[in-house]
Amino acid sequence: MSVRRFVGANSRDVMRQVRETLGEDALIVANRRTEGGVEILAMADEAIDHFEPSPEPAPETPTAPSPQDPMQAMSERLLREMQDMRALLANSQSNHAASPAAATPTGTSARLRQLLWNVGFSSELADELLAGMPAPLTKLDGDSEAPLQWLRQQLMDRLCVLSDETSFFDQTGIVALVGPTGVGKTTTTAKLAARFVMRHGTRPVALVTTDSFRIGAHEQLRIYARLLDTPMYALDAEQPIDDLLGRLQGKQWVIIDTVGMSQRDQRVIEQIAHLQGGRSRVRLVLLLNAASQPETLEEVVLRYRQAARAAGAELDDCIITKQDEAGRLAPVLDIIMRHGMRVLFGSNGQQVPEDMAIAAPAALVDQALSTATPQRERLQSADTPTGMPRWSRDVLGQGRRLSSLLARLRQRVTGFADLEELWNLAALPSRVQEERLDALLAGYPAAETTLGMAWSARRNERGCDWAMPDIGLDTDGAWLALPWLQHRHPAGWQPRLAALTSSNGVAVHLLPRFPESDALAWLEAEHLTWVSQVAPNHRVLFHHERQTIRQLFNDSVLTHHVGVRFRGQSVQLWTAYAEVEDASGCALLAWYGEVRDPESAKVVVRRYWLTPARLGAEVLSLLLTQLQSESLTALTRRAWQQLKEADSGDLNAEVRLLMASGVASVAGHLDVADDEEAQTLRGDLLNLLGTSRRRRDTGMLDALVYAFMARDAIRQMGSVSREGVA
Repeated sequence: MSVRRFVGANSRDVMRQVRETLGEDALIVANRRTEGGVEILAMADEAIDHFEPSPEPAPETPTAPSPQDPMQAMSERLLREMQDMRALLANSQSNHAASPAAATPTGTSARLRQLLWNVGFSSELADELLAGMPAPLTKLDGDSEAPLQWLRQQLMDRLCVLSDETSFFDQTGIVALVGPTGVGKTTTTAKLAARFVMRHGTRPVALVTTDSFRIGAHEQLRIYARLLDTPMYALDAEQPIDDLLGRLQGKQWVIIDTVGMSQRDQRVIEQIAHLQGGRSRVRLVLLLNAASQPETLEEVVLRYRQAARAAGAELDDCIITKQDEAGRLAPVLDIIMRHGMRVLFGSNGQQVPEDMAIAAPAALVDQALSTATPQRERLQSADTPTGMPRWSRDVLGQGRRLSSLLARLRQRVTGFADLEELWNLAALPSRVQEERLDALLAGYPAAETTLGMAWSARRNERGCDWAMPDIGLDTDGAWLALPWLQHRHPAGWQPRLAALTSSNGVAVHLLPRFPESDALAWLEAEHLTWVSQVAPNHRVLFHHERQTIRQLFNDSVLTHHVGVRFRGQSVQLWTAYAEVEDASGCALLAWYGEVRDPESAKVVVRRYWLTPARLGAEVLSLLLTQLQSESLTALTRRAWQQLKEADSGDLNAEVRLLMASGVASVAGHLDVADDEEAQTLRGDLLNLLGTSRRRRDTGMLDALVYAFMARDAIRQMGSVSREGVA
C-alpha cells in the first residue's frame, strides 16, 4: 500500500522520519497521539493518483474480515476526497483551456464564429451567417482561404448601401440629419452640401439649422455656408419646415442640421414630429458614431426609429461618422445589418468635403475584419441587443434572411425582378390581373439578356388542364425566372421560331420534337443552334441505310459520361453519337444517352437526340440543359397545386401558371448550379423552412413559395422596407 505509518516520541521526531523516507513533498494523511507518542499516516505526493483503497468488507456475512482500523479507514476516505478534488480541478482547467477566450476553436465554422466575435460582430448575426455555410467549405482545413472569402461575401451581401452618389444628389427634396449630440451632424451637413455644390452649383441648395441650444452652433454652420456661397436659415426646433417654404423658393435641395439629442431624451419624438408635421416630405438620415459603444449604437437606432415611426415617417438611411476614431468598425456594421438600414456615406475626418466617401461594402467589410483583437471578453449586454423582446429579434432576423435572400436572387437569376412583379399581380382584383399581365409581358425579356429557349411539348401535361410554359435561357445558358406561355406564341414551329428570333435575338433552340421540313430549312438557313429530342422509332439514314435511331445504337458501348442533376438527384449521363442524315440529306449527329444511378449503375431513363453535324460534339452541354429542363414540369405541378390551395379563387389562371413555373425555374436553376454562390443560396433557402428534405429541388421550391408568400404578407401589412423585401 502507498500509505506508510510512522511512530515517534514526539511530532518533531516522527516528521523527521517522514521527510527522510518520503521526501519534503510527502502528504500527511492523518495523525494522532498514542500511549507511546505520536502516530502519523503519510504518503508520497505522486502516489495519490495511483492510490487503490481497500475493498469494503461485505456486511452480515460469516466470513467477513475483522473491522478495518479506524485510522486506516479515515485516511482512505481523505485520500478518495483528494483524488476527487484533483479530478475536479483538472476538469475545470481543461474546460477553461477549451473556452473561446483561451483556446483556438476547431472546425471551419467555429473558427469563423470566433473571428466574427473577435472583430466585434454579435453572436446573433454570426448564427444567421454560418447557418447557411455550404457543406464543402466546412470540410476544408484551416489553411484554406475559401471559407474566409465566403464569409466576406456574406457580410457584403447583407450590407445595404447607396447604389451610386447620383441617385442621392440628383433627387430634389429636403434631407434632415438626426442623431445624438456630438455625432458630427454639422460637419456632415457641410460635407454633403459641398458635394452637392460640386455637382450642381450653389444656386439650388440651402442650409437650415434647428440647433439653437449649443453656443455657436449657428455660427459654425454659417461659416460653412459662407465658404460654399449658399444661404443658411435658422429654424426654431418647434417650427415646421413649411414656415421657411416662402424663403426656399427655387431651392431644389435643402439640408437640415438638427439639434443633437440623447436617444433617451423624450424630445426626440417631438423633434421628428415637427420635421414631419408640414406639407413637405422630409427625408431623415441617422448619423451613427462608429467610435461609440455597441450598446449605445443599438439604443440610438432603436429609439430614433421608434420616434420616426411615431411621426409616421421612415428612418432607413444612415451615415457612419468618425470611422477614423473607431477602434473597431464591426459593431456599427453589425447593428446596421441587423436593423436593415442602408449606409449612404462614411465619414472619417474633419476636412470638408474630402473626408467623406460613398459607402462601399467591400471596403467597409475589409476594414471590419482587419481589426480583430487577440481575445474579446464576452459581455451579455453586447451579445444580447437591448430594448427589443426576444421574439421580435427572432422575427427581425427571419426578415433579414428573407430580405437578403431575395436581394441576392435578383442579382443572380435573370428575370427574378420580373417574377416578383408577376407575384404582385396576385393581390389585385381578378379583372385587373390580365390587363397588368399583358403590360408586364410586353417588355419581357430584354433582347440582350436572352440567348435561347427550351421549348416544351405542345400538349397539356398529364392530369392537368395546362401546358408547360417555354423556358428562356440567359446568356450563360441558365433558365430565366419568368417563362413564356405557349398560347401567346404564333401557331406553327417556323413562325414561332422566327418571331422569337427576330424580337428577342434568340439564337439557341432546344426542341421537344424534330422540326418539320420548313422549320428545319429555316433554322439551317439562319445558321442557328438547335438540338431536338426524338422518339426511339424516329428514322434516319446511316450509311445510306434507313433505320430507327434505337436500332442505330443497339450494339453501342457507352464509354463517355458526365455528372448531371436530374429530377433532384445526382446521376451520370452516358452518351454515344453517330453521323447520320435525314430524309432530305441534311447532315446530322444522332445521340443516344443513358441516365444512370452512379452507385448501382441502373439505367434511370434513355434519351435520343438529333443535332446539326456542323455543331460537332460541343453541343453536349445543350443536351444536358434540355435533359435537366424535364425536371421543371414536376416542380411546376407541385407549385401550381400549392398556389391553387392557397388562393381564394380570384387568381387568374395565366398568372398562377407563370408564378408556379417561375419558382420552378428558380429552384431548378439553383439545383443544377455547382458554384459557391449557388451553394450558399441553396443553404439559405433550405434553412428558411427549418426542416430537412430528402430532395433539395422540391425543398427549395417549397421555400421559394413560402418566401414569396411571406413577402406578400409583409407588403400587405404596410411594413415593407425600400431596401428589404420590396
